[in-house]
Amino acid sequence: MMGQRTGLQEQLFYEFRLDDWVPADHLLRKIDAVLNLSNLRHTVAPFYSHTGRPSVDPELMIRMLLVGYCYGLRSERRLCDETHLNLAYRWFCRLGLEGAVPDHSTFSKNRHGRFRESALFRGLFEEVVARCIRAGLVGGEGFAIDASVIEADASSGHKVDGKLTSWPETEKLTRPVREYLAALDQTAAVETARTEDADNDMPPGNPPAPPKVTSLTDPTAAWTNKGQRKVGFAYGTNYLIDLQRAIIVDVEATPARWTAEVAATKTMLRRTQECFGLKPQRLAADAAYGSGLMVGWLMRRGIEPHIPLLDREHQTNGFFTRAEFTFDS
Repeated sequence: MMGQRTGLQEQLFYEFRLDDWVPADHLLRKIDAVLNLSNLRHTVAPFYSHTGRPSVDPELMIRMLLVGYCYGLRSERRLCDETHLNLAYRWFCRLGLEGAVPDHSTFSKNRHGRFRESALFRGLFEEVVARCIRAGLVGGEGFAIDASVIEADASSGHKVDGKLTSWPETEKLTRPVREYLAALDQTAAVETARTEDADNDMPPGNPPAPPKVTSLTDPTAAWTNKGQRKVGFAYGTNYLIDLQRAIIVDVEATPARWTAEVAATKTMLRRTQECFGLKPQRLAADAAYGSGLMVGWLMRRGIEPHIPLLDREHQTNGFFTRAEFTFDS
């Protein structure tokens, strides 16, 4: 006989234990078993005021962000909605059944404030890598490098040609713009250091070309069609990966430019050696990293490059090549 549920009066009391509803083999249980955030509050404590109302628990925000990374929830609005509804997410975030989920704006304010100023994300990332090394998951002999293109939140129509050294008075000074203008003050010192550094990205007299287009919304983003269906502003997320178990041992965000990707490779190799004592014997990459400068830099450091050489013989950029001239004694 076919059953049918009738409208039942809601019970006044329930006997409910959230831990019983999360399966034993759930991914978040496995992460929770090894997750140690005991030092988190000590790290960010100097960046909080000693007066005022209590803030959102920073451990709650980090746990929610981990949920977002594990389950591909890139929107913070959606992350808050899913955490509010999902029992496993509530269990992992220590919210119980009645805990309030923070507003989505809390994440962006802390990401560009306390978390950034305290280098909290970098510290957590390096702790995860250190645990992978102790567990024998990182060989350290062979690395690979690659970059993913991330579309910038900047309108393709709101731009100007060339590089700006000052900002139009009619434009708003948003956070990305303020950071860009502050970085301009350091450009001269950086360029001077490059010319004096034997390991620089470009030889003296051949600095990276200035951008052809600058966004008035996010001026640090690069104008590119790399990895995109159309030309637009984008960033590059550069990954240094250990080849034994495909563990990411370092990451660096840059504008989506070839010169920035090469510079990020050198930064990550140096940082990995300083932080973990890892120096690979070989490095694998695609042809985008196969410039003579990059290959030479690797070989001088005893790192065998497994990189196709970048052939620019036919990329004249409007200039005449040697083959177009005939010697007349």
